[in-house]
Amino acid sequence: MVRASGNIGHLLCSSCLTTRMALKNLLRRLDLTTLQLFLAVYEEGTLTRAAEREAIAISAASKRLLELEQAVGATLFVRRARGMELTPAGETLLHHARRVLRDVENIGIELAEHATGVRGYVRMMANLSAIVEFLPEDLRAFFSMNERIKLDLEERPSSGVVQGIADSLADVGICSGEADTRGLDVSHYRHDSLVVVMREDHALAAREQVTFVETLDSDYVGLHAASSINLRTHMAARQAGKPLRLRIQVPGFDGVCRMVQAGLGISVLPLKVFNTVGRPLGLTAVTLDETWSQRDLIVVVRDIAGLPPVSRMLFDHLLTVEHDEQKGN
Repeated sequence: MVRASGNIGHLLCSSCLTTRMALKNLLRRLDLTTLQLFLAVYEEGTLTRAAEREAIAISAASKRLLELEQAVGATLFVRRARGMELTPAGETLLHHARRVLRDVENIGIELAEHATGVRGYVRMMANLSAIVEFLPEDLRAFFSMNERIKLDLEERPSSGVVQGIADSLADVGICSGEADTRGLDVSHYRHDSLVVVMREDHALAAREQVTFVETLDSDYVGLHAASSINLRTHMAARQAGKPLRLRIQVPGFDGVCRMVQAGLGISVLPLKVFNTVGRPLGLTAVTLDETWSQRDLIVVVRDIAGLPPVSRMLFDHLLTVEHDEQKGN
């Protein structure tokens, strides 16, 4: 039994060694020029156009592509009448090649920023609610204490924020607490309330509060399909057994409020968004008497302990702002 275990251990070690050797060989043969050519072939559809785009001789481009396939041990393209199409292995390499090339571009950008005195660079993603409701003031407070840090903030729906963090496209994300966070590290950020926004002449405008079912006889102005509010209202309508009479969808809160102002329907929006965007347009907000109208926004990261120092500073700041604001009040 001991002898057999030793043999198994030897085989496992040999397998690990073979894998490491193969990886080392692959890294030696992969270079940025070849990855850029690979991406160009995919985007242009032919090796000839890709070689022209990258200013490489067709023979040299063909040799690079062949050596790349030999390095990865798989065919990357299938030649069709209409052009070159990716194989499953090619699809996998495309995903990683894009990330590598994007990271190299970011390295250049961030190093250039350091040359101008920037102390650090943070990549962040957030849903629209966080960007409109809370981040302007929260980031102002952060930058007042960290003037030499630069932030790249991208707006995405909550599901897109989670995907972006999982794919290492950003270090810090903010999304709805209802999002499927797929095992990411999650921390509380802020609490907000959803209200029903309407014109002052709407039949429900004089009410102090309404249930969601009571609003379903009205036309609705909705956010884009992937927004957490849109998904939540559709789910609530299905649970109520009534259709959501969605008349129009627009991409942002300001567009929603303008459509409501024009009489195209009512909408469900965060209270703070209403105060910022809807109230100045003369609209009215009625409290939504539903447990799901009380929401949490959360901060998501891949690994708190693994955050770069400047990203950790922003992360720590975001976790304290609500408490500090309440203490100040």
